[in-house]
Amino acid sequence: MAATLSISRLLSSPTSLSFSTTTSSLFPTAKSLSSKLSFACLPLKLYNHPKPLKLSTTTTPKSTISATISVGDKLPDTTLSYFDPAGELHTTTISDLTKNKKAILFAVPGAFTPTCSQKHLPGFVEKSKDLKAKGIDTIVCISVNDAFVIKAWRENLNINDEVLLLSDGNGDFTRAIGCELDLSDKPVGLGVRSRRYSLLAEDGVVKILNLEEGGAFTFSGAEDILKAL
Repeated sequence: MAATLSISRLLSSPTSLSFSTTTSSLFPTAKSLSSKLSFACLPLKLYNHPKPLKLSTTTTPKSTISATISVGDKLPDTTLSYFDPAGELHTTTISDLTKNKKAILFAVPGAFTPTCSQKHLPGFVEKSKDLKAKGIDTIVCISVNDAFVIKAWRENLNINDEVLLLSDGNGDFTRAIGCELDLSDKPVGLGVRSRRYSLLAEDGVVKILNLEEGGAFTFSGAEDILKAL
């Protein structure tokens, strides 16, 4: 009975436990241990606290990077624009660029940005002859910039006909293939651009697709396409 009352009092008391009044119960002698075996188990219950609740820090493995477009799909027909060397504005379509052709299309997050200007685009310019020797008819660089910016970028990098630089100014093609990249949180004011990728299309059908995570540059370069041909 004494044990029962003590337990009830411990459980119902709104104040913290007072060990001074329960010393003999919480730390029983050998004699009390033999005579009050059931009560001797109480310290185990009091001090063996349940483990704190832990929120899992593991994350579900990232799914394969994907977009609306995938290998085997037909590229959506969209109009893109560019200025020729004489300064005249032209438009072309994805169909014009890829029909009955082997075409490489690669996209960059932005003209004049470091990785795009120093590595991605120059790589395709440098390897353009090797790619065309492998049967590539057209090499196209696409960026969500207006045609004036694309023109200035081409002139700044002294690019001739090695690569055709095209403006997807409103992002229509980029949205159509599901490759938007929202950089609105960046202080430089990039807004919504294109994820970095490179693809090979034969007669408008995607045969190779190297789609990067955001603006990363790891496997969408000219060398990667060249190795796959």
